Amino acid sequence: MDCVYSQWLTTHPDGFADADLAALRRLAPPLALAMKCASLARIATTLVEVYLGQDAGRRVLSGRISRGVADRINAVLWFSDLRSFTTIADAAAPGEIIPLLNDYAEAVISAIHGAAGDVLKLIGDGTLAIFRADDPADACRAALRAEAELRRRVAELNQRRATEGRPVTSVYLGLHIGDVFYGNIGSVERLDFTVVGPAVNEVSRIVAMCRSVDRPIVLSSDFAAATPAPERASLVSVGRYALRGVGKPQELFTLDPDAADALVRRSTEP
Repeated sequence: MDCVYSQWLTTHPDGFADADLAALRRLAPPLALAMKCASLARIATTLVEVYLGQDAGRRVLSGRISRGVADRINAVLWFSDLRSFTTIADAAAPGEIIPLLNDYAEAVISAIHGAAGDVLKLIGDGTLAIFRADDPADACRAALRAEAELRRRVAELNQRRATEGRPVTSVYLGLHIGDVFYGNIGSVERLDFTVVGPAVNEVSRIVAMCRSVDRPIVLSSDFAAATPAPERASLVSVGRYALRGVGKPQELFTLDPDAADALVRRSTEP
C-alpha cells in the first residue's frame, strides 16, 4: 500500500503531448489516494468478515459497535465439535494438531456457508453458527442441508487423511432453534459480536449428548417441531434427557441413518 503503479495508453499517432503528461502528473496523486482508500475499505471488509462472520462483519462495518446493542432474533443454532479431539491431540505429533483443526474447520465452515448459514465463533475444535430465514422451517431445512454436506465433506477428508497416514475423526453436531440476543457483548476495550441467551447454552448441552446416545447429530424437540414435514420424517427420537442447566428434561432426536444418506444424496444433486 506504499505506492501505485499505473500505465497510460493513447491511440493518438503522436503519443502524449506535454500538456497531456502534465495533466496525468496532476491526476496521479489524487487518483492514487482514491485507489488506496478503496483498497483499505475492501481490506477492512474482508478482515471483519473473516474474523467475525459475514453478517456480523457487515453489521460492525455499518456502525453497530456500541456495547450492549443487540437484536432479539429467532434462529437455528448450530454447535459442532470434533469427536475425541483431546485424545487425538494427546497422541498426535505436535505438528499435526493445527493442520487437523484446519482440515475439519474447512469442512464445517464450507458446509455452513454453502447453506447460507453464518459462522459466529470458533472455540478450539468447536463451531457456533446460526441459520436465519423468514420462515423457521426454511432455516431448519438449511441447517439439515449443511449437515448433509458436512458429512459428505468429512467422508472425503477422512479418506484422504487415512491414505496419508494422518489421524482422522468425525464431527458431533447439535441443532436447536430459539430466540437469542444478537449483538455486542463485552467490555469497553474488547467486544464480541455473537449470540447469547438460554438457547445458546441449551445447544451446547445438546451437542454434548452425542457421546451419550452415540449419534453424530442430536436435535432438540423445538428443532424437530419446526422442521418441515419431508425432513421431519427422517427424524427419530432417542429418548428424554435432563440437560445440565436446563430446567426440565426434553425429548431429543437424531437422523435416521437411511434417511440421512438420502439427504446427503439430495445435497449433491445439481
